[in-house]
Amino acid sequence: MKLRIAVLAGDGIGPEISAVGVEVMRAVCARFAHEASFEYAPVGADAIDRTGDPFPEATYAVCRDADAVLFSAVGDPKYDNDPTASVRPEQGLLAMRKRLGLFANIRPVQTFRCLLHHSPLRAELVDGADFLCIRELTGGMYFGEKYQDNDRAYDTNLYTRPEIERILRVAFDYARRRRRHLTVVDKANVLASSRLWRQIAQEMAPQYPDVATDYMFVDNAAMRMIQDPRFFDVMVTENTFGDILTDEGSVISGSMGLLPSASTGTGTPLFEPIHGSWPQAAGQNIANPLAQILSVAMLFEHFDLQQEGALIRRAVDASLDACVRTPEIQVEGGAHYGTREVGEWIVGFINC
Repeated sequence: MKLRIAVLAGDGIGPEISAVGVEVMRAVCARFAHEASFEYAPVGADAIDRTGDPFPEATYAVCRDADAVLFSAVGDPKYDNDPTASVRPEQGLLAMRKRLGLFANIRPVQTFRCLLHHSPLRAELVDGADFLCIRELTGGMYFGEKYQDNDRAYDTNLYTRPEIERILRVAFDYARRRRRHLTVVDKANVLASSRLWRQIAQEMAPQYPDVATDYMFVDNAAMRMIQDPRFFDVMVTENTFGDILTDEGSVISGSMGLLPSASTGTGTPLFEPIHGSWPQAAGQNIANPLAQILSVAMLFEHFDLQQEGALIRRAVDASLDACVRTPEIQVEGGAHYGTREVGEWIVGFINC
């Protein structure tokens, strides 16, 4: 198979973990006789510095013409600490999602047995937790009408029936492929937009009689994820709630550096780690590349290359079991491995 990959390394630790992800992908392609070409383009603060635009037209063209986007991270303190900045790195991420039609964000939440002690929750609560958070990505308050002056501000949480139906179809389809349990998360007791979500979900549920569908207010869902994360199989929700809940879910595994994600829709699919740019660690060779590497696994699996994805997952599990880990998840007294060294070990495993 031939794959044309757009590589958007972005900011902070992005270039370091991106380089590892590309090398892992090269190794897998060599092992399975695929051809992959890589075209690099700027995004986020890097793109602002170069062009003044966090998602330049040239970057969009590279993404549009690719089979998939391998993305890393955006964000820079010089914009975070300036509330008056009119252009921000994160605007590039929103623009990319919108222009590529990436309306469905799929975030797996899972635990690794050898890292249960890193979770802030008790091991007996999180052992075996394995669920998907599916977040609507191009609607709601992040994209709705906005206004701000010195005394008044608002963000409009607008959703339409077609937007809700298409993300619910994604969620029902994933539930059918897993344990056939879907939880629709909303705030229907307060918000009109949530009541429309629940109404449409209830209309669609009979089309999926093999899926057990339940409904949960977002505050209850947030508590249930901490009290009993194994309850969930597939969770679907709107943009703002999904942003918060997926970050909460990421903590269950014990490190944000462990979990990948995919964003899919009408255009080129995008694969990325869930963590941010961690600018304080940039250039120090300490960032955990496993989430980026597992994003590569999700990329292969998206194209139904299941053996390729499974090999990457075995390599990641083997690296953790062998204590080839970056500092934040290394065992006490364990050897030091940096971003590059973890990547090299996993590439070596794939090549064996």
